[in-house]
Amino acid sequence: MSLRQVVLDTETTGLSAEEGHRIIEIGCVELVDRRPSGRTLHLYLNPERDIDEGALAVHGLSLERLRDEPLFAQVAQRLIDFVAGAEVLIHNAPFDLSFLDAELGRLGMRAFRDWTLVVLDTLALAREMHPGRRNSLDALCERYSISNAHRTLHGALLDAQLLADVYLAMTRGQNSLEIALAQPEPGQRGGPSVGADWPPVGLQVRVADAEERAAHEAALAAIARESKKPALWTELAQPAAG
Repeated sequence: MSLRQVVLDTETTGLSAEEGHRIIEIGCVELVDRRPSGRTLHLYLNPERDIDEGALAVHGLSLERLRDEPLFAQVAQRLIDFVAGAEVLIHNAPFDLSFLDAELGRLGMRAFRDWTLVVLDTLALAREMHPGRRNSLDALCERYSISNAHRTLHGALLDAQLLADVYLAMTRGQNSLEIALAQPEPGQRGGPSVGADWPPVGLQVRVADAEERAAHEAALAAIARESKKPALWTELAQPAAG
């Protein structure tokens, strides 16, 4: 069964849904089995209210720009259909959820989480992985060497795409590293082993070139710096002490 994830971001008229601020932009990026599927959802919304100057400075979306965009009520079902049953990834999830729940509540609809499999707060995940460090999206892009040079203003779809890259970089590490070896047939003794018939006949083996080997070593060095210990791959590659 495929793992379906949706990376989501919003832009708003201000900082507090409780004070009546509204969502003005939604961006969603779909991942299937940890790979971008190519499906996205990008919506601009008419908030039917003024936009705080501080918020305008962040995203650059004015009320004049948004007057002809649909209301949230007109696109709510499109959003629900896109996220339905998926694991949804949001950076600082409580903020976005407060706005999404307020918008859905105005329509008499259930809370946002109720439509999803689960909501994962990537900010909480980053703080757990990097305690005491800056864990904003920009800081994480820099930490994981993800270019955000084109991010002069916040934008929901752009930020969702960057967050997807950051999340995949954060979670691709040692704990998920698997080396698949042949398993013994039922009834056979012994564990996995690599015998004379490895690699299997017909398996194409591609040897990394110098540039690829250098990139691999750089990635291992980055893992070692972040975890304060050699990467698992490095330890596995070292010959066992005799």
